Formats: sequence, structure tokens, C-alpha cells
Amino acid sequence: MEFTEKEEGLVKESWDVLSKDLPLYSLHFFTQILEIAPAAKGMFSFLRESEQIPQNNPKLKAHALKVFKMTCEAAIQLREKGEVVVSETTLQYLGSVHLRNGVIDPHFEVVKEALLRTVKKGMGEKWSEEMGNAWTRAYDQLASAIKAEMK
Repeated sequence: MEFTEKEEGLVKESWDVLSKDLPLYSLHFFTQILEIAPAAKGMFSFLRESEQIPQNNPKLKAHALKVFKMTCEAAIQLREKGEVVVSETTLQYLGSVHLRNGVIDPHFEVVKEALLRTVKKGMGEKWSEEMGNAWTRAYDQLASAIKAEMK
């Protein structure tokens, strides 16, 4: 099934909203990950030493930015190319880091749920099931590419 122009538009629209206050949404994103799976804290080097999520942690913000941006880019690629194309070097790096940190399939589901909750919070009344489905499709394609590299 083709990723539609409307789905791409929904992802871009919500990314535009999130990117205006990335510190707020990156903190929300990580709060959601740890709410869903508290043990995940140990998987993030920049959170291991802290008792709580540091609100001004630049590494936390940078990581959230990468996840949001790569998912948004995945949506655009799905529309333009019919698949997610990540540079081989980037994909190898992502695969090795995820493998080294012990990431397994259920962890990708936790991140996806946290991502959807964050987009929903950012979009408020503009949130729709259709928007959630568009982000899900884009994220799932990106996660599949990373998982393939991990094997």
C-alpha cells in the first residue's frame, strides 16, 4: 500500500509543530519511554547516571531530535520512493549501536508508542487516528531498516 500525499502531509504538519518546541517534546518523549518501560533508562548512556530525566540534557534533546527527524524523513521517502532509504553508513551505525545496547523488537514498540503519545500531545485537537497511522507507518519502515541491519 502506497504512502499517500495526505499521510506525508500529516507527518510534516505535526513535525513542524513539534520542532517549534523540541526541548519540551524531547523531554515528553523520554518521559513516555520511561513510563512505558522504566528499565529502558539503562539503555541510554546519557540517562544511566541520573535519578531522573535531566530537563536540560543536550544529549537527550539530540537523541529525540534524531528519532523525530528520521521518522519524518522516512515518511517523505515512503511517499517519494516507496521505501525508506538511509545511507549505508548511518544504517550500519544505527544497527551496531542498537545491537550493542541490547535493543530487541519490543523496545522498538515502546519507542513507537512514546513517539505517538508525544505527537498526540503536540497536536492537541489537531491529532487524528489518521495522523497516528501515518507516523506509525513511517516509524515502522525506519525500524525495519534498523532491525535488518542488526541481523
